[in-house]
Amino acid sequence: MRMVTKRSVLKIIPFLSIPVSILAIGCISLFAKAQGLPSAKNKHLLTHLKVPGPPRLTPENEVLWIGIESYLGKSEGSKKVSDLKLTSSSGLVRIQDANGLIHKAAEITITWRKVPVKESIKIARFIKGPFASFESAQKVAFELRKSGYNPHIANPSMWEVWLPSNTQLTQDLNFSLWKESITDVIQPFLKGATTNHMLVGPIEIQSEEGLKIHGGSYKGPFLLQANAYGSWTLVEQVPIKRYLAGVLPHEIGSNSPKEALKAQSVLARTWAIANSHRFVIDGYHLCANTQCQVYKHPNKASNEVKKAIANTKDIVLSWQKEPINAVYHATNGGIMAAASEAWAIENVPYLKPTIDGSRQWTKEFKLPIKKSSDLRTFLKLSNGAHGQNHPRFRWSKKLTAQDIEKSLLIEQKSFKRPFQIKVLERGTSGRVISLEIRGSGQNQNLVLRHDKIRKSLPQLASTLFVVDQISKEEWLFSGGGFGHGVGLSQAGAIDLAKKGWNHKQILRHYYPGTSYGPLHDLLKDP
Repeated sequence: MRMVTKRSVLKIIPFLSIPVSILAIGCISLFAKAQGLPSAKNKHLLTHLKVPGPPRLTPENEVLWIGIESYLGKSEGSKKVSDLKLTSSSGLVRIQDANGLIHKAAEITITWRKVPVKESIKIARFIKGPFASFESAQKVAFELRKSGYNPHIANPSMWEVWLPSNTQLTQDLNFSLWKESITDVIQPFLKGATTNHMLVGPIEIQSEEGLKIHGGSYKGPFLLQANAYGSWTLVEQVPIKRYLAGVLPHEIGSNSPKEALKAQSVLARTWAIANSHRFVIDGYHLCANTQCQVYKHPNKASNEVKKAIANTKDIVLSWQKEPINAVYHATNGGIMAAASEAWAIENVPYLKPTIDGSRQWTKEFKLPIKKSSDLRTFLKLSNGAHGQNHPRFRWSKKLTAQDIEKSLLIEQKSFKRPFQIKVLERGTSGRVISLEIRGSGQNQNLVLRHDKIRKSLPQLASTLFVVDQISKEEWLFSGGGFGHGVGLSQAGAIDLAKKGWNHKQILRHYYPGTSYGPLHDLLKDP
C-alpha cells in the first residue's frame, strides 16, 4: 500500500491534487535554502552551487559517504533522462524529504523535471583543466593554496580546478573564465500513478534489508542530494568495515591468498581515509567507480574477505603521522614506478622506482632505464619477476591512425590523422612520461604527459612500452604491466603471499619506511 504523509501538519493534505506549477512556486524558497542557492537579496556571483560537505571522519564516526549514482537528472544530448528506481531487497523503501514528506512502498520511482527559479542565479568562475586524474588536479590546487589562492577541485564531467571569478590572477596562471545564468534547476519528483509530486532535498532513504542496485544489495542508509553542478547524487552512508567488504572482491579478487587480502584491506582503508576529501565539493567523500576504489554490493563478500578485514581491523599505513598515498594497481610488469612517473606530483620516499622480483631478477637490470633499447631487453624477459603470471604482465597492441584519431577527438576536437608517434621522455623505471603525436592537420603537434597518455589512449595497458611504426598508418605498442605501476602490484602481492610472505612483509616491500598502526590514532584531534 502506498502512503504519503507530511510530518509537520496534523491532517493529510492531498499534495498529488495540487498542480505542479503551483507546488513548484510554493516550495522554491525552501528548495533554494536546502540547495544553498542565493536569495534575491544576495547578488554576489557564486563559483558553483553550494552543497554542505560530508561529516568529518573521527574515531566516533568512521562512516564514509559514497556516491553510488552520480549526475542524476542530467541530460546528455538527445538521450532521455532516466528515472531513479528505488527497489527494496525485502520489505518497504521509506523516503523523507527536507519538507517532511514521507512515502513508503516496495518500489519508489523518482523522475526529474526542470523547475524555474524566482530569480536567475549567476555563476562565474575561473577554470583550469580538464585533468586526466584527481591527483594531477590536486597538485595544481596545492600549488595555488601555497600562493594564497582558494581553489576547488571539481568533476562536472572531468577533473577541473576552479577559482572564484573575483580572483586577481597573475599572468602566468592559465585559467579560462566561465559564466552561466541559471533560470531553472533540476528537481526530483515522486512518480505517482496519475501525477508527480516535487521533493525537496536532501532526501533520506531507508530500507531495512537494503536497496537493489547494480545487481546487488546495498544496506544504506542513503541520501539523495544535489551536487555542485545542478544534478543529483545517490549517496550511501557506509561504515568503513562494510565499505571494505565491497572493495576487496572487486579490486584484488575474493580468491586471492589470505595475506594478499590482508594487505589489500590495509591499503583500501588507508586510501579511503587519505582521499576522503575527493568529492567534498559535491557533499560526499568518495565515488564507487574507478575514479576512486571500485565499490559494489558488500553483501557478496566471501568469508575470506571478511576475515581479512577483521584481522586487520583499524590498521592503516602512515608516513609522518598521516595516511600515505596508498596507490596500487594490477601488475607493474616487473618494475615499480615513482609517483612522479604516473602523475605530475612530487615524489615521496615510500613510492620508489624499484626492480620488483627475485634476487636474480633484481641483479639482471639497473636503474634508470632511459633508453628504448634497454627497455626492449627488459620486456623480453619475465622469469623471476613478481606477478609474472598476470595476463597483462607483457602485452602488445596495434593501433591504426584511425584508432588514435578517434581516441584523441574526444578532447582534441580538430585533431587529424596522426603520421608520427615518438617517445620524448622516460622516467627512471622506463615508463613514458612524454609522448609526441604529430597529426596531418596544420600545426598539429600534440604532446601527452603522465596520466594524460593513457587517458587519451585507453587502449594501452600501461606507460611501460616501446612503440614501432609498422606501416604508414599503423603502430605497434609493446609493453609490460597493467596500471600506473606505483605502489603495490596486486599480482606481485598474490605471488609473494603464495611464497609465504605475510601481509606486513608485503606492505613493507611496496611501501618501505611507512608505519603500520591503528587508524584510530590518526583520526584523533592533534
